Amino acid sequence: MTDSSAIPAKAFSLRSPYGRRAVGLSVAAAVGGFLFGFDSSVINGAVESIQGNFEMGEVLTGFVVAVALLGCAVGAVIAGNLSDRWGRLKVMMLGSAMFLISSIGSALCFSVPDLILWRIIGGLGIGIASVVAPAYIAEIAPRQIRGGLASLQQLAITLGIFVALLSDALFAWGAGGASETFWLGLEAWRWMFLVGVIPAAVYGILAFTMPESPRYLLAKGRTDEARAIFARLVPEADLEKTVTELTNAIETDRKHAGVSLRGPVFGLQGIVWVGIILSVFQQFVGINVIFYYSTSLWQSVGFPEEAATGISVVTSITNVLITLVAIFLVDRVGRKPILLTGSVLMTVSLAVMAISFVFSTTDADGAVVLPAPWGPIALVAANVFVIGFGASWGPLVWVLLGEIFPSRIRGKALGVAAGAQWVANFLVTVSFPAMSAWSLPLTYGMYAVFAALSFVYVAWKIPETKGMELEQTETLFTRPAKKSRGD
Repeated sequence: MTDSSAIPAKAFSLRSPYGRRAVGLSVAAAVGGFLFGFDSSVINGAVESIQGNFEMGEVLTGFVVAVALLGCAVGAVIAGNLSDRWGRLKVMMLGSAMFLISSIGSALCFSVPDLILWRIIGGLGIGIASVVAPAYIAEIAPRQIRGGLASLQQLAITLGIFVALLSDALFAWGAGGASETFWLGLEAWRWMFLVGVIPAAVYGILAFTMPESPRYLLAKGRTDEARAIFARLVPEADLEKTVTELTNAIETDRKHAGVSLRGPVFGLQGIVWVGIILSVFQQFVGINVIFYYSTSLWQSVGFPEEAATGISVVTSITNVLITLVAIFLVDRVGRKPILLTGSVLMTVSLAVMAISFVFSTTDADGAVVLPAPWGPIALVAANVFVIGFGASWGPLVWVLLGEIFPSRIRGKALGVAAGAQWVANFLVTVSFPAMSAWSLPLTYGMYAVFAALSFVYVAWKIPETKGMELEQTETLFTRPAKKSRGD
């Protein structure tokens, strides 16, 4: 047994040597989240130009914006098996390479099918990174600071969104418009895609410098390598206990090597459905409408292109700052109360946006206009919505997905839950242009209903997991199995 008195006080704080090392590795892994945020929002400033350049209608525009998410869904589903076979780092490198290729291809595209192909390839890379990053963080993070470190994935996503929108704005302002020619004879919107080469390369380089997941090494029989990595992440007094417990957990997993996600609840285990439903709610509140279409949305209600682009940048800054607040609170306040508070804020702000658009009018050119005071009210409500999401459902769903699944199915279940998240994201993103053209009040009203339902679901179904070992959290979501007649 480990002598707990030999473990240094505050050994697992974020400021301790062990905590700082875990933070460093988690930050490097979370760059995959940065790529996701960047990819998801970089098209924001380019939507209008792409639509005009290729003469696309509303439905096709929505599909081009959203199609990367289908690639993300596939990448998320296959990532678990790939990382178990090749290791976490090789899969990170694969995701980096695919996103780099996608950035170049999207920037130099010459037709709609061409652009769709490159966005799907980029989506595959992002989907892979979205699963590997939280899994890696969960496997190297001490439980005492796991919530904060897992939240780094969402912080990285918000930073990616901010950098994408900021670079979009700089290119558009520098060229005098996203459709105007900029450096090397390429339009500004093409440079918006091309700049993605930089974070993709950084992610690939970082993957070369990071140690492999200790859990993966132990599973492959490379115990000495795993122990050497753990020696930098946990106090010496706790080292053997950590290695022994993880080795025993891996042996238990091997006994369930053929385990399936199948179960009695609509064909799946109940815990898998918990992950799927959390993922779907995270997207069905419509958060990515703000980050994919906000520039077009604010232009459509009367803001000029330069102002609309600036508003999108300010919104992304708000998202980053509020995510920092969530990281500070998640291991202090707990998961459940933060989620419930976020659901309330989102419901109210989305309802206000829906009401605001009831008062919209159409000018002589057919453009939607929000008369005073509804334009500023809608703008404030949109930012309150971002605050509510960024402080709760944004980071905490990723935290819970890394905690709730039994270790024997964690890889597969994470892939399915993340895949569901991408599919839900796709459905919202592809439908928004057509739905907003039909009725903005009903569109935002629908998102408000899903936000309200997310409150009900968390209150009813989600227990608190703060400060618990991963092996303990999974027991909170299971009920004693009924004995069969053959028992």
